[in-house]
Amino acid sequence: MTIGEMHPISLIAVVLAGALLAGCGGSGHRAAATTTATTATAPTGTSTGPSPLQAEAASAAAGDIPDNQVFVALRNTAAGYSIKYPEGWAQRGAGKNVTFRDKNNVVRVVIRAGGPRSAAQIRQELRGVKVQKQPEQLSLAGSQAFKVVYTTEGAPNPVTGKRVTLQVDRYYLPHGSGEAVVDLGAPVGVDNVDAYRLMIESFKWR
Repeated sequence: MTIGEMHPISLIAVVLAGALLAGCGGSGHRAAATTTATTATAPTGTSTGPSPLQAEAASAAAGDIPDNQVFVALRNTAAGYSIKYPEGWAQRGAGKNVTFRDKNNVVRVVIRAGGPRSAAQIRQELRGVKVQKQPEQLSLAGSQAFKVVYTTEGAPNPVTGKRVTLQVDRYYLPHGSGEAVVDLGAPVGVDNVDAYRLMIESFKWR
C-alpha cells in the first residue's frame, strides 16, 4: 500500500511516530555534546589560587644569594604590606601582584580577598602540582599562617633544551578579610634558605 492509499488516521499515526523518533535522537545528541564540553573544561593545576611559579626558559643562570647580600624594603602602600628583598633584583608588577627576580631566583607576593584558606582548600588549589610538603601551620606576621612546598618544571631552554626545576616555598598569610600568598622559588640545588627566611620573616602588614 502506498502513502496515498493509506487511511487518513493511519497516515497521522505514522507522521507522529516519526516526529517522536526524531525528537529522541536529537535529545541524545545534545546530551553527548554537553558531556564533551564538561570534560574539556575540567580544571587542571591550581583551581583558584595564584598560578605556580615558573622558571624563565631563556635563562639558564642559577646561583645562591650571597651571604653579604644587601636587602632593601618594599613598602607597598597600595596593597598594605612591606617586605625586604635583595637589592638589585628586578621588580615587576605593582599593587596586589609584585614579583622580584634574579636569574631564576623568583619571589612573588599576591594579595587576594576571600579570607584565610584552610589546609584542605590549599591542597585543592595545588592539585595537579608536585607538592613536596603538605600544608603545615606556623606563626608569621603576627598570626597563624600556612606553608607548603611544591616544585615546577619550566619550558625547555631554546638553546640547550634543558628545563629548570624550581622548588618553591609558598606561604599563606591571613589579614582581615584577605591574605597574602608569598612564593619564594629557587632552582633545585640552589641554597637560599637563610635569605628566604629573612624575607618571609620581614613581611609585615601595614
